[in-house]
Amino acid sequence: MTASRCLRAPIGDYAASPQTVAGQFRNATPKPATSPDPDAKTMWDFFFNKPRNTQPRAPIPVHRLTRAELDAAPDRSLYRLGHSTVLMKLRGQWWLTDPVFSLRASPVQWLGPKRFHAPPIALDELPPIRGVLLSHDHYDHLDKAAIKALAAKTDMFLAPLGVGDRLVDWGVPKAKVRQFDWWQDTAIDGVRFAFTPAQHFSGRGLRDGNRTLWGSWVIDDGEKRVFFSGDSGYFAGFAEIGRRFGPFDLTLVETGAYNAQWPYVHMQPEQTVQAHIDLRGRWLLPIHNGTFDLAMHAWWEPFERVLTLGGERGISVATPAMGERIGIDAPHAGERWWREVVAAEARLA
Repeated sequence: MTASRCLRAPIGDYAASPQTVAGQFRNATPKPATSPDPDAKTMWDFFFNKPRNTQPRAPIPVHRLTRAELDAAPDRSLYRLGHSTVLMKLRGQWWLTDPVFSLRASPVQWLGPKRFHAPPIALDELPPIRGVLLSHDHYDHLDKAAIKALAAKTDMFLAPLGVGDRLVDWGVPKAKVRQFDWWQDTAIDGVRFAFTPAQHFSGRGLRDGNRTLWGSWVIDDGEKRVFFSGDSGYFAGFAEIGRRFGPFDLTLVETGAYNAQWPYVHMQPEQTVQAHIDLRGRWLLPIHNGTFDLAMHAWWEPFERVLTLGGERGISVATPAMGERIGIDAPHAGERWWREVVAAEARLA
């Protein structure tokens, strides 16, 4: 299916959702009139005048995972596979967030943001997946090729309104797709999944803006709780999610691809830390970094900034290498792996 065909993919009528106005989804908090928009210079610099340090110039360490290792992993194991793709073992079954395995986060594989590293495990080596959790339909979170490859080995896909329609259009059996509005939830094999708000936007082309919903996920296995942010600007919804579902043992919150020109839809590291506090989180694992070049900051900057800010606020921050195991019931700090890469870059200079 071509990229242009994707833009015409049938999306259902969700006018009954409280999140829609005139056929489009919207955020709970309107964009402030004082919030800046990217201007022509910002876009020119983004595409043609990026600093050299937005991409690593030395290899990123990746712990290569095997099927045998995953089969032997204890329950509540969590592995970061890259960007916002996380693999979790809950009650003996595997769940995957925003699976992106393609070389580029783009409608085409010959142009667009290219991965800094290979996934720790290939799609065809993954164990059977009980379910995939999707936050929204942007290319760095919804990988068509990965979805099509996962369809046969995944029992179900939990998706925002409209995003599930895309999956069905791509060939995923309709019976495997469940769609959610904000605050709707479901219980599967003793694990509760609640789709919660985020402050972002959606679309995969020039003519389908905000036709599908975006959001975050609460994951509760009855004893431990995990929050997965998807993409979001900072907003009052984090505190509301914390009141309704917190405290969280582990929060996976975006920290990367930020810029002063788009504060409404992506958080600065200071806001990531505040969101974690609002959520009543214990351990913070920053995601949405370390895999794609999507902003103007140094590729390693999100890690250093959130680690410093977390230390100032007394927050435990986990920064596992890609493919390194973290226990949801007993997180650990993980490796400060990017510092070795930065040191290697300095030696190459």
